[in-house]
Amino acid sequence: MPPDTTPPNAGLLAARAKLDRLWARGAEFLGCRYAIMGGAMTWVSERHLVAAISNAGGFGVIACGAMNPDQLAAEIAATQALTDKPFGVNLITMHPELDALVRVCIAGRVGHVVLAGGIPPGGAVRAVKDSGARLICFAPALVLARRLVRAGADALVIEGSEAGGHIGPVSLTVLAQEILPALREVPVFVAGGIGRGEAILAFLEMGAAGAQIGTRFAAAEESIAHARFKEAFVRAAARDALPSVQLDERFPVIPVRGLANAGTRRFLEHQADTVRRFQSGELTREAAQLAIEHFWAGALRRAVIEGDVEQGSVMAGQSVGMVTSVQPTAAIIAELVGQAAGALAARDR
Repeated sequence: MPPDTTPPNAGLLAARAKLDRLWARGAEFLGCRYAIMGGAMTWVSERHLVAAISNAGGFGVIACGAMNPDQLAAEIAATQALTDKPFGVNLITMHPELDALVRVCIAGRVGHVVLAGGIPPGGAVRAVKDSGARLICFAPALVLARRLVRAGADALVIEGSEAGGHIGPVSLTVLAQEILPALREVPVFVAGGIGRGEAILAFLEMGAAGAQIGTRFAAAEESIAHARFKEAFVRAAARDALPSVQLDERFPVIPVRGLANAGTRRFLEHQADTVRRFQSGELTREAAQLAIEHFWAGALRRAVIEGDVEQGSVMAGQSVGMVTSVQPTAAIIAELVGQAAGALAARDR
């Protein structure tokens, strides 16, 4: 038998080429090397992390959150000063200045606008489309995914309940089975609980165009999150990232996934006390609802920026158990790509 003259890395090179083909649609749509989007995390997804993700070959996304138009314009310009690669901006559809924020994105020549938090209003959709920018929307179910595509969405993100922050009721595993085989008109990116490249590969082979990752990037070196916030991620296990609990159906609580801490325990006590005050006639229903809703006001900033990981809101997805150290963003992306390619190479041996 003649000696094997195949270079030792030929299998891995072939696997990387196959991986490139699997996410070619997503990478072309985003304009980046790897179809890995950064999740838009308020206070975290700002110029430094967004630029680091894009510079490493992924696609960073600014989290506008509650920024006003002037603040967003400054953030876009500052990000453009740090990277010449494409990046997007995530806008919340319920923002009272949504139309003005869309105009800021257009004026800043942002190529991709993400409208999240609800069905986007027609005016915002038309403004994004007319500008030539690409519109990305979140779809929590197949029926809504189809409606968003008809309305003009150029791509979709399907995010499972494993994600950090505000979540829906369905896991990514189920959403992917429901939506990926049935919707091929636009690229669909998967999100929620993704922390390794093998998982990205599995969803690509199901038909996903790429993946969105938040939790692992939140603990990246370039993230401006406080050191104590990142340390909490490194220490946490998947079971520590829990959704907020609603005590009384009369007073809805928007489900948010974060690390259990003293603040989450106090929130349960606060709900119980508020319900007691309502039942005794001390509070009206409206006042009681506001008291519950206002409990977490400013709590995310306290955790992310000030490092109060005991009383603040430490939003994290269940993939937090896969955050084992604080790494450079480029190393995280290289690790994810290497894991996906390694799984392909092992399969083809």
